[in-house]
Order: sequence, then structure tokens, then C-alpha cells
Amino acid sequence: MKAALIFPGQGSQFVGMAKDLAAAYPRIAEIYSEADEILGFPISRLCFEGDPAVLTQTRNAQPAILLHSIAVLELLSDEGNIDPTVTAGHSLGEYSALVAAGVLDGMDALRIVRKRGELMFEAGIKQPGTMAAVIGMEREQVDSVCSDASDDDSIVLVANVNSPGQIVVSGHIEAVERAMELAGDRGAKKAVRLNVSGAFHSPLVAPAAEELIAYIKQFTIRDAGVDVICNADAAIVRKKEEIVDALSRQLTSPVLWAESMTLLAGRSEGKVLEVGPGKVLKGLMRRIDPEQSVEAIGTVAELEKYVAPSVGIV
Repeated sequence: MKAALIFPGQGSQFVGMAKDLAAAYPRIAEIYSEADEILGFPISRLCFEGDPAVLTQTRNAQPAILLHSIAVLELLSDEGNIDPTVTAGHSLGEYSALVAAGVLDGMDALRIVRKRGELMFEAGIKQPGTMAAVIGMEREQVDSVCSDASDDDSIVLVANVNSPGQIVVSGHIEAVERAMELAGDRGAKKAVRLNVSGAFHSPLVAPAAEELIAYIKQFTIRDAGVDVICNADAAIVRKKEEIVDALSRQLTSPVLWAESMTLLAGRSEGKVLEVGPGKVLKGLMRRIDPEQSVEAIGTVAELEKYVAPSVGIV
């Protein structure tokens, strides 16, 4: 069955994620055991029954979400006969999308996103920053707020264009706080500071981006077997050189999710499936394109439409 596949990013993690998948499918239990060995700590236990505060840490949440996504992807591909036509992922989820497109091996992607999470965590310590969600304003209005809230010593910029009326800003703490106040004064429904460890998708994490791309280049990267929509440009990439270039800019560029989903809706064949934990992207799509339905698949119950559960418990 042809389908467009979209993959969630950081914030979709929760304790208990993928526990039912590992219990129902021996291959998924094997994937988590392999991940424990590769990472050198029991990420399976952290996902299935760990401390929520520890799971939410950037360096842990990123590999946890990717693992969940590639576990579901494996079942959909091997046992569900899903044939992806286009893939996209929100920030971290772009790495899951690249696995789905055959650009990266799953365990190589796991190593990369663990490194990505560590670098982002360290960047937040070296250059403190934060992010905030602005609800009820359009991109041009938020750009104006950010311009007026920035000065020579502190900056704030648009970091995520998630959907019409939902924009995330990122930058120095003082500038983000000024932007939140200005947004409220200029008619935003609300501005909410996010629980993040740094100013992601902004120039403040440029050193992390440089180190990350040097690390990525150590791995085998292939041309994509299907269209991939990259975050930085909301454009199709297929060649490995294009993909490396897009990834090199991803950490410091805005996530153009609304534009990416508009492009995907115009190119997708068959269903659109959100692959991994949660239903965040399904909710965003309702605001981006109400005509385009999304099915979220992250649990055994949600998989049953496509894959028969294995007999027995591991």
C-alpha cells in the first residue's frame, strides 16, 4: 500500500512508549536490545518504565523517539507491506524520515541522534537560551515581534512554523521574554515558554551544528529511494549531497513544517501515516490542511490495521 510517512520530533516521548510493541513482536524486542548495547545504557528500560524527567532530557528523548519510529517503520515495511512515496520528519523526526527513505541505516541514525542530543544539551549549557510558542499570530507578525525584541546583545528568531497560528521562537532568554511580552501586547492569544535546554533552531547552537555534521559524515549516507522533504527549505531532496547540506543547516534554521506539509499533501499518494509516538503531527495537519487526514501509528492496537500481532509475549 502506498503511503506518505511523517515522523514526530522531540516532545512526543512518554514513559511506556513502545513497551507493547516489544512485548508483541520479538523483532522489536531485539531492536531495543541492540540499541541498549550500542548506546551503552538500557534505553529500553528508560522508554518502557523509566523516570519521565530523565526520559525528557534532550540526549535521551531524541534516541527514544527515533527508536520508537523505526520500530513501527520496520513492522509496517516488512509485515504491513507499506510502500512509502514521500517522507518527512519534524526536526529530530527528519532522521527517522531518512531511515524510511533508505538514506541511513537505523542503528547509524540512532548513534547520530544520540550525538545530536548530547551536542544540543551541551550547547544550551555553553550558550544559555530558550524557546517559546506563540499562538494566534502569523509568521510575518512574529518576525516583526522578534525584530523588535532583539538588540545588539540578545536575539530571538522564528524557530518553528508548525501550523497557521502556531509559531515557535528561539534565542537568548532575555530576548525571548521580551518577544513573549510584545506578542501578548500585539494580539497573540498566548505566548508560552517551552521546557527546553537551549535555543534550538537558532544561531546560538551553530557550534553544535558544525560538530554534528562532521560526525554525520563518518557514516554511510545514500541517495534517497523516495522523496524526502527537508525541514530547512520545505523542499524535496534525493541526492546525498543535498541531504548532507540540508542537515548541516537544520539545527540553526527554522523548521518549516507547515510549508512542508502543504508540499506533502500535494504530492502524497494513498494514506498519510504518522509513524512513532503520539499524535502531535496529526493535530498540526488538521490546522495546516483540514482536507488531509493522518493516521497515527505507534501502538499495537494502531498497527492492527496493517500488521497482525505476533503470538506470545517476549
